Amino acid sequence: MFFPLTPSSRHRLIGYLFLCALILVLGNGFVETFAAEPAPPVKVLVAYHSLSGNTERMAEAVVDGVKSVSGAEALLKRVGKVTADDLFSADAVVVGSPVYWSNMSGEVKTFFDNWQFKFGVFPEYKMKNKIGAAFATGGQVSSGKEVTMLTILAAMLENKMIVVSGGGAFGASATTEGDSPGIDNKELADAKALGRRVAEVAVMMQRGFFR
Repeated sequence: MFFPLTPSSRHRLIGYLFLCALILVLGNGFVETFAAEPAPPVKVLVAYHSLSGNTERMAEAVVDGVKSVSGAEALLKRVGKVTADDLFSADAVVVGSPVYWSNMSGEVKTFFDNWQFKFGVFPEYKMKNKIGAAFATGGQVSSGKEVTMLTILAAMLENKMIVVSGGGAFGASATTEGDSPGIDNKELADAKALGRRVAEVAVMMQRGFFR
């Protein structure tokens, strides 16, 4: 049996239907929010060359810094062992080199050359918008550490990466000879700070904080 609606009851019915629709919409939103999977961890590749072991110690400290950031994981490899998958699956790449004649070592230069000759980064710019950073070790206080870090960063900039500093103006560095007792705790702390900042920036990029 059909009962005609009065104007007041019609308004109440419309209001009731609107409320039900709103609850359904909001309910679906809440379900989607809670059902969403957590973001995958950002991957930071720490690649280095080390002959004496000094640059390797700095690389390990960088890794410690990366691991101190929630939502980040690190992969530590010598430059000669890095694969195309290691490189392209990373969200950030930190490269370390000893200073040879005021510049990066030949092994590190070959690593960057291999980005194209071995891995084929061009013409797609496959490293574009990944985070990049550098660190270096040198025997003397003024031995080319800043030049070495700048050449590493220049190679990253050429690949349209987003470079960051940390530990120092251009990255983390250590003096290993002369009056220096080798790599000290301050230098290791700077390397750790670099790894932490790289990971923090990579996480912010993943979450869209810079968009």
